[in-house]
Amino acid sequence: MKKFIKAIVAVILIIIVGFSAYAVISGRTYLFEAVWYNFANIDDYKKFSNNPVVTGDPQPWNISNDYNKNPLPADLKKMLEDLQTVAVLAIKNDSVLYEFYWDGYSDSSLSGSFSMAKSITSLLVGAALKEGKIRSLEEPVGNYLEEFRTGERAKVRIVDLLTMSSGSNWDESYANPFSVTTELYYGHDLYKTATGVSVVQQPGTLHRYKSGDTQLLGLIVEKATGKSLSAYASEKLWQPIGAEHAALWSTDQIGGSEKAYCCFNSNARDFARLGKLMLDSGRWKGNEIISLDYYQQSIKPCLIPDETGQPCKYYGYQWWITPSRPEVFYARGILGQYVIVIPSKKTILVRLGKKRADKRIDNAPAEVNALIQWGLTF
Repeated sequence: MKKFIKAIVAVILIIIVGFSAYAVISGRTYLFEAVWYNFANIDDYKKFSNNPVVTGDPQPWNISNDYNKNPLPADLKKMLEDLQTVAVLAIKNDSVLYEFYWDGYSDSSLSGSFSMAKSITSLLVGAALKEGKIRSLEEPVGNYLEEFRTGERAKVRIVDLLTMSSGSNWDESYANPFSVTTELYYGHDLYKTATGVSVVQQPGTLHRYKSGDTQLLGLIVEKATGKSLSAYASEKLWQPIGAEHAALWSTDQIGGSEKAYCCFNSNARDFARLGKLMLDSGRWKGNEIISLDYYQQSIKPCLIPDETGQPCKYYGYQWWITPSRPEVFYARGILGQYVIVIPSKKTILVRLGKKRADKRIDNAPAEVNALIQWGLTF
């Protein structure tokens, strides 16, 4: 028995040494963090360096006369609790109608956005376009990133990144520690990782979800504006929309680039402001943040064939759309982070949590449909 245990220990040591040697020799030292942390969670900003997204003059939400008078339906409450929800918020007619928090979270607690940050990055692209820093969405990416000036990559336009149709070979794998997506999350050179892709299909012809496309958009915004994403987000979003609390945008290293595709950390009430901005067609109290045309294209299905061969009816410019209710659109993160906008009800819903349902309805986790059904009752 002792010999068997010693053999097992020896094998484990060999694996550890071999893995460590590979990580160091290959330059993939991010693998140590990927294996150590294993799975992403909503408090990952504590693991990373962060840039602040500062506020200006806070504009607190009004509180509805019916605030929290109508509890969540029992079946929805159970679903949300089973999925380890930490916050749910409903805004109607610019007032907080309902909110509830779990697990010690509150209306000021930071929580990771995951891919809701893609929608934020899209808003920043729209702001740069309106400002003339980006001249046209038809521009080639190579106008901003030199790695895209030759070969097949020279064919990629900004609009192809917005619609996730760059044609790149990006591997959107979350479970594989060796995938480029894992490297983007835990690595320390976002620029090198994002620009290192090859273009293997004609840009604009296949919609395939790729975090790398959004990271490239973030790099373009930085190049076009001469500002970090966090500084530009402060100027064009967080301050104009009256966020009450500073946000944190996780970076690849101290003083490095923000993770444009994920990792914008805020709270339910301030995330809801993004929904309010989109509910008002890209304006905040009459101040145009993005143009009307950009807003309309953002929430219009791109209709580019996806991997099923069917036109994509569920994605615009980094915003999700519900095919059965095309008026409803939302930002979405991998662990069930949502900002849902229901224009006909002048309603914004926010859900933050640690899990999402495996079941899909309308190309979305089941809780999205359940939340929309709840919002339609207001």
